Amino acid sequence: MLVCPLDYRYGREEMKSVLSKENKTQKLLEVEAALARAHAEVGNIPKSAAEIISENANTDVVDWEEVERVEKEVTKHDIMALVKVLGRYCGDAEKYIHFGATSNDIIDTGMALQLKEAIGVLKEDLNHLRDTLADRAKEHRDTVMIGRTHAQHAVPMTFGLKLAAYVSEIDRHIERLDQAENRVTVGKMSGAVGTGAALGEKAEEIQKIVMDDLGLGIEEATGQIIGRDRYTELITLAASISASLQKFATEVRNLQRPEIMEAAEAFDTEKQVGSSTMAHKRNPIIAENISGLARTLRGFVVPTYENMILWHERDLSNSSSERITLSHTLVLLDDILAKSTKLFKNLKVFPENMMNNIEMSKGLVMAEPVMMHLSRKGISRQVAHEILRETSMISIAEDRPLNEVLLENDEVMSVTTKNELDEIFKPGSYIGRAGEIVDNVVGK
Repeated sequence: MLVCPLDYRYGREEMKSVLSKENKTQKLLEVEAALARAHAEVGNIPKSAAEIISENANTDVVDWEEVERVEKEVTKHDIMALVKVLGRYCGDAEKYIHFGATSNDIIDTGMALQLKEAIGVLKEDLNHLRDTLADRAKEHRDTVMIGRTHAQHAVPMTFGLKLAAYVSEIDRHIERLDQAENRVTVGKMSGAVGTGAALGEKAEEIQKIVMDDLGLGIEEATGQIIGRDRYTELITLAASISASLQKFATEVRNLQRPEIMEAAEAFDTEKQVGSSTMAHKRNPIIAENISGLARTLRGFVVPTYENMILWHERDLSNSSSERITLSHTLVLLDDILAKSTKLFKNLKVFPENMMNNIEMSKGLVMAEPVMMHLSRKGISRQVAHEILRETSMISIAEDRPLNEVLLENDEVMSVTTKNELDEIFKPGSYIGRAGEIVDNVVGK
């Protein structure tokens, strides 16, 4: 019986495979093998034993389902079940498996290997989204639209600038993930309370050999487990990325409103159904899906912080929670990153509607450029602001174009001409450095 929607509805196979039980077992076996090789290198166990353990420490030999059966029916302990099943294939070398280690030496180091793979997937996702947004920003470099503040018309901008801002935001997330990776992908081989006593006099050397072998950083000082601030950094970064994606998706949802309709999610008119009863509907379902899953992802932030707070050198209260929070967060983030790329790659953009929406304001959105023009002509900026406020109120009250009202204002016309005003009221004349900003961002 399938209960979790990640099993049947959400998530991509690439990330699911990274976080699967089979891959987790493979990573735990790789850690056990690396430990055996390290012991052999420093002379603690025979090299032949390390070779046998390494040869068999993989899921082609060790069945992860058998490990689960042994845990459930015999050991009631996951790592001891792994050691028992692996030992069946190692003959006399069995006695050297897990030599001097505690369970979380294996579990946390194995998790670091999984997180390293997962971060690699997320980096690809982020780069694909950034490239897609950059392509669309370049495409719409000069596509004029109205900017909105407080959900009200502000002044003109370009759709390319809006997307360039998203590109920059994703670029910062890529930088953050690069910086976090080294802090997140660390392992430990230091025993029950972090002293390394069971590993003997060469404990520090063994730990270094193991982590170098596996391509991981080293947890230099800890109790029994890796510091959970590392996981918290990754999960909170994932939450931050999800908030950005939800922001982008929410903008699409708003721009797709019929009364706005400046951009819209792609819709397969040949087959896709928008509603079971309203046959005309074309809903932004991908954008809405991104929004819903992003909310869910951020819900894992609080338990992640709580998992940092453990008794003494560790307790087990974090373990059950992390089995859910880590896997679900990473699967959901991968999913909504891929959906965001799809959303913007296929996004329909309607420049004519953008211009129509500007024109519906009857020139009010050009109040600022007129104010700046009057200021440059010698009228005090504050006086010019009051002139535009008063004439804008008249324009709204009388439902007349602002430029028409301005032509009747003696103070305005004493410093400017109709031709100058006509040029100012062209929306494309007041987009500032928008194109240059797009070029700079895309050029990176």
